[in-house]
Amino acid sequence: MLVLITYDVNTEDPAGRKRLRQIARQCVNYGQRVQNSVFECMLDTAQCKVLQAKLLSIMDPERDSLRFYYLGKRYENKIEHFGNQRSYQPEAPLIL
Repeated sequence: MLVLITYDVNTEDPAGRKRLRQIARQCVNYGQRVQNSVFECMLDTAQCKVLQAKLLSIMDPERDSLRFYYLGKRYENKIEHFGNQRSYQPEAPLIL
């Protein structure tokens, strides 16, 4: 299923900047960054739970925000993109 993960981390102190880097690093391991704090991830249920647990262990619930949007397997018609960012296919292999 396609899962959209968004986060907002308070970076007013060094600990917040560290949490921001750690959350971004975990998300990169599972998906594609589509905006600064937004990732599209193709995950099965188990992968989603593992990633969610990792991110929740990093974030500070008093200062940060984390959202998971479950777009499912039929996500193609649920996404519209406008602007200059290069598009990609979430199910295609990522070649850097």
